[in-house]
Amino acid sequence: MYIAIDVYYMGDRAKSVGILFENWSDSIADIKEVITDYQDNVAPYQSGQFYQRELPCIIALLNKIDLTKITSIIIDGYVHLNEGKLGLGGHLYNALNQTIPIIGVAKKPFLGNSQYLIEVMRGQSKHPLYVTAIGTQLETAAGNIKLMSGKYRMPDLLSFLDQQTKLFKSE
Repeated sequence: MYIAIDVYYMGDRAKSVGILFENWSDSIADIKEVITDYQDNVAPYQSGQFYQRELPCIIALLNKIDLTKITSIIIDGYVHLNEGKLGLGGHLYNALNQTIPIIGVAKKPFLGNSQYLIEVMRGQSKHPLYVTAIGTQLETAAGNIKLMSGKYRMPDLLSFLDQQTKLFKSE
């Protein structure tokens, strides 16, 4: 089972959403479960320290599922930043005691980390997705992202996930 996770912020509140699916080629109709978590008093954004804001939100969401059934986690972001410095995915991998592979999928390039990523072209887009990974072969991770269903740059499951995070409850 795989889980893709995204987090959306509104002020000092965050909504984390995870979608569970079984096969890389699954469509939105094949999603096994959607998990949601809200966190209050989220740390403010700090340049170069994004993981400090997002990691607690992701861990809170992951605490709601049986991680022994998860074979990979897909995040919106990077595993490695410039000069091999750990990004959100690398910090998540360490927080999980390096037991579950993490695949980072980003829409924008990050200066200085080209040796840690593979650019994945999907659909008719002229812009790649930037895939990084830890705990699994980068080539395999990039190939799996390319296999994901959807005819556009962003796989359908990841687009659906992004939409779900933005449906923000105002409680």
